[in-house]
Amino acid sequence: MNEFELKYGCNPNQKPARVFMEKGGDLPFEVKNGKPGYINLLDAFNGYQLVRELKAATGKPAATSFKHVSPAGAAIGLPLSDIEKKIYWVEEFGDLSPLASAYAKARGADRMSSFGDFISLSDVCDKDTAKLIRREVSDGIIAPGYDDEALEILKEKKKGNYCILQIDPGYVPEKIERKQVFGVTFEQGRNDFEINKELLSNIVTKNKDLPEDAANDMMLALITLKYTQSNSVCYAKNGQAIGVGAGQQSRIHCTRLAGSKADNWFLRQCPKVLELPFRDDVKLPDRDNATDLYIGQDYMDVLSDGKWERVFTEKPEVFTEEEKREWLDKNTGVSLGSDAFFPFGDNIDRAAKSGVRYVAEPGGSIRDDAVIEAADSYDMVMSFTGMRLFHH
Repeated sequence: MNEFELKYGCNPNQKPARVFMEKGGDLPFEVKNGKPGYINLLDAFNGYQLVRELKAATGKPAATSFKHVSPAGAAIGLPLSDIEKKIYWVEEFGDLSPLASAYAKARGADRMSSFGDFISLSDVCDKDTAKLIRREVSDGIIAPGYDDEALEILKEKKKGNYCILQIDPGYVPEKIERKQVFGVTFEQGRNDFEINKELLSNIVTKNKDLPEDAANDMMLALITLKYTQSNSVCYAKNGQAIGVGAGQQSRIHCTRLAGSKADNWFLRQCPKVLELPFRDDVKLPDRDNATDLYIGQDYMDVLSDGKWERVFTEKPEVFTEEEKREWLDKNTGVSLGSDAFFPFGDNIDRAAKSGVRYVAEPGGSIRDDAVIEAADSYDMVMSFTGMRLFHH
């Protein structure tokens, strides 16, 4: 198949729309079920590149959850803790395969943003992973293959219209890539820069103790950023992205946005949140929305009389700012990546509030000394990678 006709482009008024191989040959994917849209394919191809590189860098199965051409979450297949199983709503599934664990983490880090996601997997989709995906609101999936049982499970989604794509894992794109904007063709070399542990070797802080798991988290953050709309910052811990701040014009706003998502991820692990008395008939997306409101500034939108009764069996106590800060101070060992240099130390100050201990950024600012000094004041380990990772 050399080309594939799409219903429309980014919006319904943008017709005609198609994808095709400009120089002949077959498209590198096969549609196993459903019909992908323009944005679906953008998410699929960016997401698959991300998980393929994560697998190559760490040796572990990887998954990502994409929304509007940026990852809401990404993770590698490490075992889930009991608390992670609870906050990702997967306790009932028992022990999961490594690939399913990766997807549970990728989907679970920011479940609000992952609602209606497009999923990318590094490995053949197995039954465990398909069972997790079955109960989620999702637009589609791309993977290098599917077990028979997994494929049948996924085909049942969306009344049989769930988009299932199979990518050719041996496909290698051309070195030069092109796109048009306003009728003008842009051309550049494809960003095939390899992110590995060697990239983290230039540690510029006084503290140079970089454990293996932190190095893996830093690589995960950088690979995630490589496929995130810039400017972007990513917080990572325990083999998963826990906060992604994408597409902000200011670096500090990226750091704040990603940090607030990382904080929400950790606040959901507080016993006071884990023990929220949900009614049995409240569905997962509604539980996610209620939890997000409860731990945020607009908590009365779910706790006011006439509203809490729709979600809870009894009215929870307010989660005070003092309680939140006390809990957040327990979050440590977080890694942070930035797709361009930090121009000011305020980014480091904000990162420290979310438990950041390890930082990877390109360096190259005229204020590098001030940023290093800020990192030293928190006893952080900071690597200058020398490599910017803008993606547009």
